[in-house]
Amino acid sequence: MDYTKATASNMTGKALSANSKNSNGSNPKKDNAAKPPNPKGKATAPSPNTLNDPDSMFKGGFLADVYIENPVRTDGIGRVVTRFPPEPNGFLHLRHTKAIMINFGFAKFHETVLMSVIAPNKRLWPNAVAAKARPAMRDGKYQPREAVLRMRQNLEDNNPQMWDLTAYRVLDEKHRHHRTGNKWRIYPTYDFTHCLCDSFEGVTHSLCTTEFELSRVSYEWLCDKVAVYKPMQREFGCLRISGTVLSKRKILALIENNHVRDWDDPRLYTLIALRRRGVPPESILGFVNELGVTKAEIPLIPNGLSMIIENIPEDYIEMVELPFSKDPAYGVHTVPFTRTVYIERGDFRESASKDFFRLAPGTSVGLLKVPYPITATGFETDPETGLVTLVHARYEKPNEGTAFKKPKSYIHWVAKCPSKDSPVKATVRVFNPLFKSDDPDAHPEGFLSNINPRSEEIFPNAMIETGIEEIKRTAPWPRPRSGQNDVASATTSPETVRFQGMRVAYFCLDRDSTETNLILNRIVSLKEDAKKA
Repeated sequence: MDYTKATASNMTGKALSANSKNSNGSNPKKDNAAKPPNPKGKATAPSPNTLNDPDSMFKGGFLADVYIENPVRTDGIGRVVTRFPPEPNGFLHLRHTKAIMINFGFAKFHETVLMSVIAPNKRLWPNAVAAKARPAMRDGKYQPREAVLRMRQNLEDNNPQMWDLTAYRVLDEKHRHHRTGNKWRIYPTYDFTHCLCDSFEGVTHSLCTTEFELSRVSYEWLCDKVAVYKPMQREFGCLRISGTVLSKRKILALIENNHVRDWDDPRLYTLIALRRRGVPPESILGFVNELGVTKAEIPLIPNGLSMIIENIPEDYIEMVELPFSKDPAYGVHTVPFTRTVYIERGDFRESASKDFFRLAPGTSVGLLKVPYPITATGFETDPETGLVTLVHARYEKPNEGTAFKKPKSYIHWVAKCPSKDSPVKATVRVFNPLFKSDDPDAHPEGFLSNINPRSEEIFPNAMIETGIEEIKRTAPWPRPRSGQNDVASATTSPETVRFQGMRVAYFCLDRDSTETNLILNRIVSLKEDAKKA
């Protein structure tokens, strides 16, 4: 089977990478071989056709060939119609995004229509022949598995999809129809209804995954037998996600056994879970190479350590201007700089070393956007745990007319300043892979035995600088840009409040937040220089 492979642990941070083909069916190795050499050895930017053009997959490759093969309906109506049937048995998940993008995008690109197959159809067919036992089946005179209606196909065909497939079967009480109840005790199968519904709805291109490739024969056979318009079925490689489970039954087991909160738990890969985790819909639909989370950057300290700058007065407050982004269009805000600040615990070590470029006794670093560097002069520890509880430092403001040495590295910080409501307290949830392995179903004791006990880590005493209030007020971030997979997401919900915690990760606000208790979900971590670790 043709799969697009991706790992769940990097899905929120990287593109859905193809195993051997792009989502449009083209071979990237062959495509790259046809490109002219790069002049003078300069690096080239990614092609806008693949990164910024949402229609690129329809302009070439497999989907372009599909349209060339059958551009319009063969009965003369002359329009392209695709469809995306809704799934009634659970929430949509990440694997569905490819089908959504292909079917909606194919119709939009050709400026036609997409049908969501939800409206019931009632049709009388002049050449129909009623099965003699059908009324008895309908009225419940047969029990489930006692009688079925089968199509007369060809049992000698090599394709099992031609082995007299079932058209109707009898339902039991447990599986009564949600609209008609017990009025109809029979229900048609997928193999019987798929092609006929497509035909009745006027679908021109029935685009589905490769698991239905063998079904194309029975699809076309039934349309021919009942003499109806025959849509064109074509198959594309499905998206396979490792390191997680997408089965509705298995997700329900995770919920019922309290391994996750609900269908929208950010550790899952349902679309509502990705939304709660803060992943923008534009990033999912665009299949971009990196997560386009936000342009907003503010300091956030998940695991804070207090630091006193001893040569600064206790009542000292200096307002420091910070930009929200390197892009001036996003504006600036001011934060206080005081005698006591909080730094990330990982930015301090008890002894200096050549491969550690941050703070240690006797070493200097810069505080982001603060005019002058600081030098650590000492620290205090908890006598019971041995953990560092307080760092002592000196502000290296030079005498007038004296130059200062620029530090090799900078760290982020948040000031303690009650008069400016700093810091803003928050609880941070960090999500790790839900399972220990890439294939939880292969565990000999079942997928529930492969649960990662550290799939969620909670930091209840995180601190953010006051710029978070402006980000909350002006959400959503990032703001959709014209021509780049615009998504109608004007409604502001907590997960649209997204920002980059400087040097830490991307975060969004969780819907469990209140005015007095902010809860942040980590969307994806940032990669740092290994030498700084």
